[in-house]
Amino acid sequence: MSPVSTRSPVRTASAVSTRSAVSPAAPAPGRTTLLRRLAPAVLVVAALLTLWQAAVTLTGVRPQVLPSPLRVLEQGWAFRGALWDNALPTIQVTAIGFAVSLTVAWAIAIAVDFSPWLRRALTPLLVASQTLPVMAIAPLLIIWFGFGLLPKVLVIALVTFFPVAVGLIEGFAATDRSATALLRSMGASRLQQFRYVRLPGALPSFFTALRVAITYAVTGAIFAEYVGARAGLGIFMQLQKNQFRTDLVLAAVAVTAVLSIALFGLTYAVQRLVTPWYRGDHR
Repeated sequence: MSPVSTRSPVRTASAVSTRSAVSPAAPAPGRTTLLRRLAPAVLVVAALLTLWQAAVTLTGVRPQVLPSPLRVLEQGWAFRGALWDNALPTIQVTAIGFAVSLTVAWAIAIAVDFSPWLRRALTPLLVASQTLPVMAIAPLLIIWFGFGLLPKVLVIALVTFFPVAVGLIEGFAATDRSATALLRSMGASRLQQFRYVRLPGALPSFFTALRVAITYAVTGAIFAEYVGARAGLGIFMQLQKNQFRTDLVLAAVAVTAVLSIALFGLTYAVQRLVTPWYRGDHR
């Protein structure tokens, strides 16, 4: 009988590699721990907003130059319908563009992992893709593909796929060699080694890279809308800037920040579902 005719040795090796590739599992932080970790950031933001409000009040600067945080909040709430109507297209294009980015990044990373020749051929191209000035490429995409969805999706994919691809490539390369050798000695195929060792071992690196890339996704969508779009937060900011409504521009910036933070936090929730055996460093 072949050494891998039963699935138990492969699963055993996979479990060994998973434990060696990541940090030991730790209990999930409770609500109190989460609040304790968020408290410093909340206090800093509150202090900055208080100083901002005091500076505007004491100096009497015009709202067209620098509105107070209270005015931004008030006008943002008053125009919440317009903000929401423009946020929806931005969310849509961000989701589609990032999905395309993830698909391309995974395809490239897996191909590179299975072929050393492709690693040598594609790695310089990946680096070169990040030297392209997006500010120069985005207008050309509008000229080539019009004001529809495609150019904005391409801008987001161009901005975000590189961190994910590099994170996966490095994660695959950092797989525990002893676990791979153990599977190979059992007669496991290259695909089985990838499935049971290299893929689980690369997931922590993938999610770290994902958090870097997701912060660029909304910003990339806003920039693409600035260059050319019919609706979206980028267009909303541009229109309000032309009307000297600095308060509404800052309200749209706040909405953009909230979207980015929400997506960033969502990556942790997805990671807990996909890699329950990994908790990372919760100090």
